Order: sequence, then structure tokens, then C-alpha cells
Amino acid sequence: MSTPYPFTAVVGQTDLRLALLLNAVSPAVGGVLVRGEKGTAKSTAVRALSALLPQVDVVPGCRFSCAPGAPDPACPDGPHEPGPGAVRPARMVELPVGASEDRLVGALDIERALAEGVKAFEPGLLADAHRGILYVDEVNLLHDHLIDLLLDAAAMGASYVEREGVSVRHAARFLLVGTMNPEEGELRPQLLDRFGLTVEVAASREPAQRVEVVRRRLAYEDDPAGFATRWAGDEHEVRARVVAARALLPKVSLGDTALLQIAATCAGFEVDGMRADIVMARTATALAAWAGRTEVRKEDVRQAALLALPHRRRRNPFDAPGLDEDLLDRILDEFPDEEPEPDPDPEPGPEGPDGNGPDDSGPGDGGPDAGPGGTPPQESGPDAPASEAEAPQTPQGSEQQPSGQENGGGGPEQAAVRAAEPFRTKMLSVPGLGEGASGRRSRARTAHGRTTGAQRPRGHLTKLHLAATIQAAAPHQKARGRSGRGLVVRKDDLRQATREGREGNLVLFVVDASGSMAARQRMSAVKGAVLSLLLDAYQRRDKVGLITFRGAGAQLALPPTSSVDAAAARLEQLPTGGRTPLAAGLLTAHETLRIERLRDPSRRPLLVVVTDGRATSAGALGGDPRELSRRSARMLAAEGVASVVVDCESGPVRLGLAGVLAADLGGPAVSLDGLRADSLAGLVKNVRTAVTSQSSHTNRRAA
Repeated sequence: MSTPYPFTAVVGQTDLRLALLLNAVSPAVGGVLVRGEKGTAKSTAVRALSALLPQVDVVPGCRFSCAPGAPDPACPDGPHEPGPGAVRPARMVELPVGASEDRLVGALDIERALAEGVKAFEPGLLADAHRGILYVDEVNLLHDHLIDLLLDAAAMGASYVEREGVSVRHAARFLLVGTMNPEEGELRPQLLDRFGLTVEVAASREPAQRVEVVRRRLAYEDDPAGFATRWAGDEHEVRARVVAARALLPKVSLGDTALLQIAATCAGFEVDGMRADIVMARTATALAAWAGRTEVRKEDVRQAALLALPHRRRRNPFDAPGLDEDLLDRILDEFPDEEPEPDPDPEPGPEGPDGNGPDDSGPGDGGPDAGPGGTPPQESGPDAPASEAEAPQTPQGSEQQPSGQENGGGGPEQAAVRAAEPFRTKMLSVPGLGEGASGRRSRARTAHGRTTGAQRPRGHLTKLHLAATIQAAAPHQKARGRSGRGLVVRKDDLRQATREGREGNLVLFVVDASGSMAARQRMSAVKGAVLSLLLDAYQRRDKVGLITFRGAGAQLALPPTSSVDAAAARLEQLPTGGRTPLAAGLLTAHETLRIERLRDPSRRPLLVVVTDGRATSAGALGGDPRELSRRSARMLAAEGVASVVVDCESGPVRLGLAGVLAADLGGPAVSLDGLRADSLAGLVKNVRTAVTSQSSHTNRRAA
């Protein structure tokens, strides 16, 4: 729809609206990362923010949005002559998940460079977003190299392009906003830290508020222009307040007491580095300006901590984001404000994003059908309802746990045990050269990486190999009648660069949860090992799946997903007990991989079987359990599935059954201790071990 949804018509989501408006007041805060489930108005609120930003003065005709009063001296379209500027609205530029590097930072115009001998630069999205908003929906799905370029530009306020003989630098200062659904995978911790603020959002559990959301949305869809008109007055008030806060911002005083409060808070929560202190200082200053004050108070520091610190406390993807507010209050109470004064402002405090006051009693007075002067029913102030992100969440997958009656007669079910501490694991990779999604595990042909050669393009040319193209065109220049500087190049001369990098894989865990695994308290160590492999999969941008087998059969505890923390949660709840249906686990893995191959054919799988190798139950299949497991393993090997067996057997007497299973799968067996990256055993660089070599190793151990 051409008419955007009004920002002030968003119901609830107080923290989200506040974080966006603080960045509108002070872009130096560093942007916002919005985390939450689907359907929580994340994208709606972000897209609506652009209408509240003040208009910008630009040099007419400048593709890089230079300000007339202070043009960028290094602007590629410069130097700019003094003169009147043009006024236009602030832009909101959206970066698609599948965008190329050239689309983001810009690129050399190859046709003009070769045909005319000139270096013509085509600006990218970073140039378009200068002095506006750059919005990345599903930022956690964006390729790593694009995230690196994006956040570097946001931190430096400029974009640098060095490629194909062109060197360009242009200003790129923008409000960076990213939204993500944590169920689809996390953002790397070092990238989380580059966002100034973070907000957790969730759908309201209050029926009245949900009714109001539906009512407003239906009214907007029936008549977007009329709906926007009804909220125009509120939009104008918030826009004027943003302008006033921007003007007041340079006058806000950040005193020594506030600085001590900020430093003590960051130290008390053991936040790494100094970026958190700086972001908190900028956020607290923006909060004071938003409230119409010229001094920063303790409540500003407290609110700044709640927005700037939760995502910086995460050490790995299994840590829940959040902040202990009781600890925060204890830290701040040690540094009271020097001269506490009552707020002389009649306007509401910084907790509310607009100046209309709280009114969320329901869909009655001041509803979406009220005139422009009506009060929109949205909460504001310290007595507002709790953030929707605080709503209780139902544990995923708890209903899928097998009951005690499914043990298959192999002993009573035992309660789930906690996982041992995770550790850094060795590198496991899939052999060969893949063409899957960008990641950090196995070798692959990728759009980004080191250049390994050149070839004729198949379809649209994406990465020109300049030297190979010139070499192909050079012998034909005389025949083509070349007379000027430009090289006469035809389509057949163009060469595509072939590059090699790393891909992410599907790591499918098949975990033995039978009674034999519970013996001698091994399950805690086993869970710790799997948790370590999950952490490794997260760092290498893999998809993961989890299959468990015990009692009478196997179950897909977690279908393949990018959310490794969901896999960790399922693993933590895993009980043990019963017989060992190894064949059922392998056959479930075979079926899971078959279905996933149809959904994502380019992503290669890595099967990680965590077991002691025993097979004591055929389940519903019937027959000899050991023979069934061997046949199932050989079927996976025949289809080329790369596998590794984590041998969980312990004790002075060992049967070596995990080694036999590994031989049937055509992969190596590695012990729990051997998984550690700092162990004395050799590094597992590749899941490629000859069956004969593995068999001889197994025979020696059995002897």
C-alpha cells in the first residue's frame, strides 16, 4: 500500500517505539535490533518511523545526499558549488536478505569502464540511505560479509569501495534498524554488540489490546488514506517533538554522577569493552532531550541500561537475553542524583513515545476512529502495562517427550540430567566442493571468497573477472577496428570469476537416549558434547536437526532449523531409559535427510551419530537389531551422506561397536574426549575415512 501505517497508531510495544524514537532524536545511539516472533508489528513500526523524521536539505542532483551547508569534500559527485539546496523527506531504504555486495556498497560501471575508458561509479543502497533509515528485515539471515560491510559503514559513517581498479569513499550516516525472529537463528554475538539498542517484542496476551490491534488494522486496510488522516494530528505532534528534542540535544548536560552510574552499571554486569558505556551515555542524553530536560537523571540511566545492555551480556546463543533489574537498581542506588528535583515539565517522561498521555483502557474513547485531535489508546509512562516481551513462553517440544510406557521393557525412564559444560570442538566438515548457503564449515563455490579462476558466465554475469575478460578481448582489437582509448569488448569476451569460500551445512544429530547411555552417569558428558557441537554449528552458520532414539523407536525431536538454541532446549529436556533401537534412529535420519534434500537441495548434510554402538531393539521393524542397524548405516553411506560417530563407550572393557557403525557409515569414529579441540588426538579435518582403514582400526581395538 502506498500510504504507510501511522507510527502513533501502533498498539502497545512501548519499548520498541521508544527505542526507534531515541534513534530519531540521536542517530549516534547506533541503531536498533528488534527481536521477536512473527506478527508483532516489528516491520510496521520501523517503516512508519520514516514519516516522523525531519525533512533533509540536499544538494540538487547529488546522488549521495550532501547537505548544501556542509557538503562532503570527498563526495564522488563533488565538488559542489555554493547555492540553494532542495528539500526532500528522509528516506527509508530496505536491504533485501538476498542482496549482492555490489547492490549494498555500489560498483564500477563495467560497460563504461571498458568501452569509454572512464571510471564510473554506480552508488549502492548505503548511498541511498545516507541521512535516512537503512532497514534490514530478517537481519539474522543476511550473509556474514554483508553484515560486516553494513556495520562497518554504520560505525565509521562512511562507505569505502576498493575493487576493479576503482577507489571511492562517500558519507554513509544512517539510522540502522534490523528485525529478526530468534526462532530462525541468532545473530553472532560480536555483531549483536554493534547495534546500539535492542528490544524484545511479543504479541500481547491482553484480549482488549489484541482486539484494538485487529480493529485498527482492518480500518487501515479498508481505507489507508482516511486512516492516516485520522492520525495525522498525533503524527504531527510526535514529529514536532522529535525536532524539538534534536534541537535540545546539544544542550543536555551529562554530569559526573550520571557517568559514574553508567560506568558502575556496565562494570556490574560485566559487559565486555567500552562500547556499552558510550551507547548508554548517548541513550541517556537522548532520553533527557526527549523528556525536554537539559540534565541526565538516574531514571534516564536506568532506561538506557534496559535498552543498551541485554544483548551485550550474551556470551553464547544459549544464554537468554535480559537484565536483572534488581541488580540494576542496587547498582544505581549507590550513586544517587546529587540534586534531585521534581520534574518541572508537564509533558510525560521518556517512557512514552508521544505527548498524548496514557489511555489504553480499551477500544472505546480515543479509538482509531477518533478525529485527528483524539487521544490514541496507547500506554505511556511508568505505569504502563508490562512489555509484551515479558509474556510467559511455552517450552518448545515438551509435548514431544516420550512417556515412560515407551521404554520397550528396557528399564524405567530416568529424569533428564543437566549437560556438562560445553567446550571448543574440533573441525568437522563435509568432503568435496559444495554450492550451498554461505557459512563457515565446508569448502564450496560461493559468490564471495578467494578467486580461483574464470569461466564463461552461465546466465547473468555477477562477478566479472577483469583480467580474463581483457585477455579474451585483446586478440580481436585490430579486427574489430579499435581506434580510441576504449577496449572493444563483446558479450562473448566477458568472463565470470569463480570463487571458493565456505558453506553452511545441515548438521543432523542422532542421539542415543537409551538406558545403556545413562549408565555410569555418561549422559551429562554426552549432552555436554552435543551442546558443544551445537555451539560450533551456530558459529559456522549451519542448520541443525535433532533425532533421539530410545525404548521402542526414534523421534524427530527438532526438524532442521537455524535456531540452535531451540535444539539446546530440546536436548536439555531429553530423558533416558529403555532399550536401544539404533536402526530406528538411522532410518529416521534417512527419511529426514530425504525430505530436507527436496526443500534445500544445495545444502549438504553432515550426520553426527552420538552412541555407544549398541543395538538391542528392532522396534516395530522386527529381525536382528544389530543386522538392521548395519544395513541402515550402509544405506546412508551408499547415498553419500557424510557421517561421524561420537563414541560414548567408556569403562575398562570396550566392545568397539561404535567403530563398527562408523565403518558401515563410511566415516570416522571419535571419542567424547577426542572431540575437544585441545586434545592430544589428531584434528578431524574431514569426514572422509576409508571403510577398510576404519575396519582395521576396529579389529585392532576388539583384539
